Amino acid sequence: MDEVAHSARLIAARYELGPLIGRGGMSDVHLATDAKLGRRVAIKLLKSTLAADPVFRTRFRQEAQAAARMAHPTIVRVFDAGEEVVRESDGSETIVPFIVMEHVEGRLLKDLIADGPLPVPEATRIIEGILTALEYSHRAGVVHRDIKPGNVMVTTAGQVKVMDFGIARAISDSAATVAQTSTILGTAQYFSPEQARGEAVDARTDLYAAGVVLFELLTGRPPFQGESAVAVAYQHVSEQPPAPSTLNPQLTPAIDAVVLHALAKDRFARFQSASEFRADITAAAAGEVPPNRAEAPADFTSTLFGVDPQATADTEAAMRQLSVDDDERRARTQSRPPVAWIWAGITVVAVVIGAVLFWALNLESNQLGQATAIEVPDVVGLAYDEGAQILTDAELRPQQTTEINDTVPEGEIISTDPPAGITVAPGQVVTVVVSAGAARIDVPSLNLLTLAEAEALLVERGLVLGAVTAENSSTVGQNIVIRSDPESGTPLRAGDTVNLVISTGRVTVPDVRNLAIGEASSQLTAIGLQVSVQGDDSCTGQTVTAQSLPPGDQPQGSAVTLRYCSGTEG
Repeated sequence: MDEVAHSARLIAARYELGPLIGRGGMSDVHLATDAKLGRRVAIKLLKSTLAADPVFRTRFRQEAQAAARMAHPTIVRVFDAGEEVVRESDGSETIVPFIVMEHVEGRLLKDLIADGPLPVPEATRIIEGILTALEYSHRAGVVHRDIKPGNVMVTTAGQVKVMDFGIARAISDSAATVAQTSTILGTAQYFSPEQARGEAVDARTDLYAAGVVLFELLTGRPPFQGESAVAVAYQHVSEQPPAPSTLNPQLTPAIDAVVLHALAKDRFARFQSASEFRADITAAAAGEVPPNRAEAPADFTSTLFGVDPQATADTEAAMRQLSVDDDERRARTQSRPPVAWIWAGITVVAVVIGAVLFWALNLESNQLGQATAIEVPDVVGLAYDEGAQILTDAELRPQQTTEINDTVPEGEIISTDPPAGITVAPGQVVTVVVSAGAARIDVPSLNLLTLAEAEALLVERGLVLGAVTAENSSTVGQNIVIRSDPESGTPLRAGDTVNLVISTGRVTVPDVRNLAIGEASSQLTAIGLQVSVQGDDSCTGQTVTAQSLPPGDQPQGSAVTLRYCSGTEG
């Protein structure tokens, strides 16, 4: 891929490739410059073997479009995507899929983890950022499928940014074999059990992978390790992870509870939403009982799902405690009088009755809620006034925000938050992102540049050279720019034209005959001519009688001789 990247210096006739800044199992990442907008971007060049599959190419385009619609501070923006045909050294042609992304200054999360476990506050802050990105993408109907430290950037300012949304789906939906997919998607250490079994995935698959990342942030290693990807995938399906505190004794049982809940084998037993996961880890890191783990034992400081994590140093010991049946547990405790069982039965009946009443009330509430719930209409592509009216008619509250976009016309709606199709309550505020058009570009100063230099500078700024006209000038040399239209500093958009006026290298010589010699000499000197005078004693009056250069266009700096009456009245 290096050879391909270096030989194709310009991608899509727009992106100039720079140095290699990253390399993965399925792609290389280069720093690049967008020649049209004059900004730095990152270009991910995917392996050409992927492009051989037509299903992948179709899915790749669809997923890139879906990813480009997601605009959130925790998600690396996708600006463009496509395929570039590259000619190899042997004359063959190779199709290279590419993605143009926001360039992020910072470090990959996997490099931070390589330095060792992170402090709990920092690990919590990072996983909260990842979960915020997942919450946004899941609401937009996009499942990442490949959450891992290699797909998370931490900027120099500490901002968490998740990248590669949609790429995993494009690959997994193609005709690639399981073996190929495992090499493309990288390590199996972040596979969910359903991924390892080849089953359908959903948002909870991302939450499992986020749980693996959290485990690694807190302990410095993933929960499962093996000599091969198959061995690790098998552990995800069949073995229970160790409590994180067995590897990092500074961690609390509350944090253990959150991590192990995220790593539940059954997707219905783990967190059901990113917001639920984020709320629990935030509470646990603050030393509180996680709100979604209220069913944990009363002695929460010493037990975890009925297991003492400090007493179970490995998964096998933990599983032995969890697998003890009720008869064996009763045999280990003191015998209870029969009245205790009577009261226990009464308690169970009361709980069942309460649960039925709670279910009935919630069913009625849900039915009422469904009756008044509103589905956000699709207004993308409409003018803001039209889209806002549609939202208002649907009993929603549109709130406008603008975003520079070089592909969507100014005033047209790019996206909404929540997106179309999401069910919300009446009166919900819907953020409407409206295109502000392409970025504004100031016309550069072009005066006194050669025509070639001026055109190159316009192209660099994303502008287009328009009409070129020539006019005489006494001070500006031939083919040098005299002025531009619009003039320097005028804001334009990418692709707008700039007209130029250049010098012919000639001057317009006036008719100075019958003028006083002093005035005639001054006029010709002012336009850069070399003036010499010759007196004529046969007449008087100090007026010019002849000029060696006729009036009209003449080369700059030409010599001219003026003949004038120099005689005196006798």
